[in-house]
Amino acid sequence: MPGPMGGPRGNSKAPEKAKDFKGTVKKLLKGYLLPYKWPIIIALIFAVGSTIFSIVGPKILGNATTEIFNGLMSKLSGGSGINFEAIANILIMLLVLYVISMLFSAIQGFIMTNVAQKITYKLRNDLAKKINKLPMKYFDKKTNGEVLSIISNDIDMLSQNLNQSITQIISAICTVVGILIMMLSISIEMTIIALLILPVTIFVVGKIVKRSQKYFKSQQDHLAYLDGQIEEVFSGHLIVKAFNSQEKVTKAFEEENNNLYRSAWRSQFLSGLMHPIMNFIGNIAYVGVAILGGYLAAKGRITVGNIQSFIQYMKQFTQPISQIAQISGMLQTMVASAERVFEFLEEKEEVEETENPKSTEGLVGNVTFDHVEFGYDEDKIIIHDFNAKVHDGQKIAIVGPTGAGKTTMVKLLMRFYDVNSGGIYVDGINIKDFNRGDLRKMFGMVLQDTWLFSGSIKDNIRYGKPDATDTEVIEAAKAAHVHHFIKTLPNSYEMILNEETSNISAGQKQLLTIARVILANPKILILDEATSSIDTRTEIQIQSAMDNLMKGRTSFIIAHRLSTIKNADLILVMEHGDIVEQGNHEELLAKNGAYARLYNSQFEEGEEE
Repeated sequence: MPGPMGGPRGNSKAPEKAKDFKGTVKKLLKGYLLPYKWPIIIALIFAVGSTIFSIVGPKILGNATTEIFNGLMSKLSGGSGINFEAIANILIMLLVLYVISMLFSAIQGFIMTNVAQKITYKLRNDLAKKINKLPMKYFDKKTNGEVLSIISNDIDMLSQNLNQSITQIISAICTVVGILIMMLSISIEMTIIALLILPVTIFVVGKIVKRSQKYFKSQQDHLAYLDGQIEEVFSGHLIVKAFNSQEKVTKAFEEENNNLYRSAWRSQFLSGLMHPIMNFIGNIAYVGVAILGGYLAAKGRITVGNIQSFIQYMKQFTQPISQIAQISGMLQTMVASAERVFEFLEEKEEVEETENPKSTEGLVGNVTFDHVEFGYDEDKIIIHDFNAKVHDGQKIAIVGPTGAGKTTMVKLLMRFYDVNSGGIYVDGINIKDFNRGDLRKMFGMVLQDTWLFSGSIKDNIRYGKPDATDTEVIEAAKAAHVHHFIKTLPNSYEMILNEETSNISAGQKQLLTIARVILANPKILILDEATSSIDTRTEIQIQSAMDNLMKGRTSFIIAHRLSTIKNADLILVMEHGDIVEQGNHEELLAKNGAYARLYNSQFEEGEEE
């Protein structure tokens, strides 16, 4: 049953308001609606036409009623009776008008759907292009859920409301004005009585909405909390059972469910009052109109058919008013969604190109960190004064406790972030003098968190070198010691990986990402906890392959297991954003400092295990 203002009963979310309504509407009009101004104008003309033809219907139907009434009166007084031919002509005319109204409505709906989908298509494309141009620091302050919500929820909301609201609000305004004109043309006195219900209706609706709004908000808050509680319990279901907490979480759920029940009951009850109260007020107005209409008909100032037409118009009069109120809420929500989309599109982009960029051709991989200072927030510096010289072909290990800045140095090297001061040089050239894309082609990276996209194993390995042959893919897989495993899978290299792929372990996924880097054949390697997901036996298997791969290449290894970097040419020990020690394994152990403490603590842990 429809609820207040013609919307679904129990619509618990109040219209979300934009921070800059006018500014956002201006951007939407100028950037996206203006190119489709003629289709939109044509759609609006058809919407107005459809409304006008629909409004005229009750007046013509009233003429048919008058014709029947006059025919009956004529028959009683000995006349010819009802003129069925005249009635048939009136009904045919009415049918034609309604058919035309339907066709006009269908045409405007087709045009607006086409426009809305084209605008949505362009917005999605703009967002897809934008997301690849944003700097990494943008994603540090936004969750994945927030970004996905903009791309999916806000675009969908914009598309749906754009399709409906423009033509609906024009149709509603035309309907109100048209019906008011038709009512005035029938009887000014009856129109005044009909209009008297408006302030009463607005007052009652305002009181109920104001009273119910706090319960709607409470209902939404409790629902959100309950959803979060369910998600938390189910995602940690194993832990809940392990600690015998089923009764505890069930009790917490019941308590919150009771809160939701109470707020939902009150909000739905108050919302449900709207329909009978508005019906009651409307019925009182109908009684007044019927009494006055009967009096006017008796005086010969109005026909019976006009009374019927007026009552029909009166029933229709409140609907577009409610519709306008509902559409205003839709517009607020649509503009709020558009505002978030435009905020995303206007985010400062990562500068991709450099004026007079240097070429990466012929570079061998000497890397120098010169007094590097950096902080994700300028007022919170985490890398204070980082200095290091790395010769091409060296294997460099970066170690230190969590939060020391190890991964940050690698991100700076690949220009995911730019240093606050100081500089990073490759073969004597500041990395800021390269285009970011050219610079990153020099690097191959294996992260602690594996990333494989939905596609075949072969395409996943080929990701960094799309033109690689099947033979090269297989050789890379063999070098990563994952070829034999792949051959045991259904469809071998053509097997499709997706979220439902449960027969591939985390370690095997990591091996596939290592094969990807081997195939890309980069000049500089970065291994960020690359073996963390791999068991000791598998780690030993790939170590020789990784050693061969790193020969002649500058390699940066961020490692937690210090046993894996014993043969590194240079070990940089970091604490609090600074290098506190550097040297090879034997030299650092002999110093009996920070590295020795880290190494011995791991050795002791290994002994205890």
